[in-house]
Amino acid sequence: MKDRLDDIIQGLQQKSATKQAIYRNTYQTFTRMKEISQEIVEELTNRITTHNSDVVIEYKAITDLEFQIKFSGDLLVFVMHSNIVTFPDDYEIMRNDYVEEDFRRRFFGHIMAYNFMADTVKYNRLDDPGYLVGRMLINIDNHFAIEGVKQMDLPYDRIARNVINDDMLRLIVESAMVAAVNNDLMGQDVSDIERITYKQKLENSQLSRPRKLGFMINHELTH
Repeated sequence: MKDRLDDIIQGLQQKSATKQAIYRNTYQTFTRMKEISQEIVEELTNRITTHNSDVVIEYKAITDLEFQIKFSGDLLVFVMHSNIVTFPDDYEIMRNDYVEEDFRRRFFGHIMAYNFMADTVKYNRLDDPGYLVGRMLINIDNHFAIEGVKQMDLPYDRIARNVINDDMLRLIVESAMVAAVNNDLMGQDVSDIERITYKQKLENSQLSRPRKLGFMINHELTH
């Protein structure tokens, strides 16, 4: 009888090597995305200050795995997840011929972009929601797929052909910013704010709490 321990060891080594390689790919992509985001912020600042010096655009590094871009009343938060993930067999990307060809392509690193109101962070409003703008999935071949809002309208959803490069990363960041700019604030119905508690008043817990519209998420990835 074949030693099952050998099978376990072989499986662990294969998965471990795969996940480590994907993590390196994802981290390198995220690092380059940071650099490109700083370039975009600098370019936008130089161009917009000639028209309106009141508009401030800022880049801020939070950790190795998070950075933020603040512009007008919006805050984009980019986060790289430290874990490598896979998906159920019936998930759209898993039914892709390219993914099915190689077991290692079933695993992904992922980078998320969330849209918050800038005042949420400024005033530490812990209950304010943020909305997912998009998620970038990265595999062992340094190919990627984008899941995200229809407003981003990225034609790069075919992971078999999508190779990460600077042009793609710039387009992703710029598209996320466009989506955030177009995601307007909606005021509350007057009936929702006609009565408050004294505790709410003391805590200034948003006597009137506008919220982002949110996004229509496109979950479909084509083959």
